[in-house]
Amino acid sequence: MRRIDPAELPVAPVPPPPPAEGVAETPREPLAEAEAVAFRRDRLLAALTLIAGAGLVLALPFALRGGAEFFLPVTAALVIAIALVPMLEWLERRGLPSALAAFICVLTFLGVANIAVASIVLPASDWVRLLPERIGRIRETLAPMMRIYSQLERFIDDVVRQFGAPHHGATRTVALEQPNSLLGIVATSAPLAAVQMFFAVLVVFFFLSGWSRMRRSTITGRASFDGAMTTARAIQEMVDATSTYLGTITLVNMALGSTVAVVLWLLDMPTPLMWGGIAAVLNYIPYLGPIASALLLALGGLMTFSEPWYAILPALCFIGLHLIESNVVTPMLVGRRLVINPLLILVSLSFWAWVWGTTGALLAVPLLIIFKTVLGAAGKPDIAGFLFEEGTLTGPPHEDHPD
Repeated sequence: MRRIDPAELPVAPVPPPPPAEGVAETPREPLAEAEAVAFRRDRLLAALTLIAGAGLVLALPFALRGGAEFFLPVTAALVIAIALVPMLEWLERRGLPSALAAFICVLTFLGVANIAVASIVLPASDWVRLLPERIGRIRETLAPMMRIYSQLERFIDDVVRQFGAPHHGATRTVALEQPNSLLGIVATSAPLAAVQMFFAVLVVFFFLSGWSRMRRSTITGRASFDGAMTTARAIQEMVDATSTYLGTITLVNMALGSTVAVVLWLLDMPTPLMWGGIAAVLNYIPYLGPIASALLLALGGLMTFSEPWYAILPALCFIGLHLIESNVVTPMLVGRRLVINPLLILVSLSFWAWVWGTTGALLAVPLLIIFKTVLGAAGKPDIAGFLFEEGTLTGPPHEDHPD
């Protein structure tokens, strides 16, 4: 009888060990379903966040416009304070305490602002008072141009009459209201403006005096070293971009205003310093500011000179100087580091001008630079990526994940 080798015997399959007591077995299909549910939940939460953010963005402009008495001086003060940070840091590096350095910065700014306002407002009040008296001179100066316009209008009416389409319009009556005096406007708005200016000065002082401590606590409060470095980089980039833009544009505008004043002095234009100051201040407003300066200079020329072509010479000289400044001087000094999309400038200009008027237009570009710098460091909302892919941010958060 042959001995049977145990290796030749068939081996029965060993069943898997039973799961431990109290632990349920998780099959693969429910796990995939749980991941899909989690993904849908995350997308739902992101969609709700997107809807809430869109509602906040839509409601914020009306809140800013309705609370302009509070938000406008605070925002202007913060922009001015950020622009003064390099001067503050320079004084602190020389050993001055933060409070004393902030006080010197505020005094310097107030001194420059008061000189600029005094050189513009006092002569401008004389021009406003002379305007009703000079209406006759303006009419006489514009008489040749008005004759050309009337002849052109008569020619157009003849052409329309030849085609048998005369215009029948009802006579309209226009009522002109007597404008309030400049003194009355100033008297009614002076108390509120004084309170807002005092509040803004306090905001600038306390922001500067606590700047170093606030920046240190913001950086050291991060949970990780990378977060602290990102925060420090974002703060420094915001300060550098804003102060560089405002400082460079201020120097350019001062040079432009001085050149305009010299040219107008050579043309025997009264109060050339006032006109140079107006050109320098309005040049802070992109696109619209130079147009307003040219129109004001044209009005001033018509009030001063009797020859029509000589009367528009101040405005033509300013336009020529502005073209040189905007196309040669400013791009050469600012460079490509602060180049901003013109569409963004127009949108920001129209938005802040609608919210806060002329002051908002002056703050439009600095605020755009601040928002652009912060979003560039933190990451921009990727709405298209959220709708059509899976992304929610574009920018630095994706730099650590190469494609």
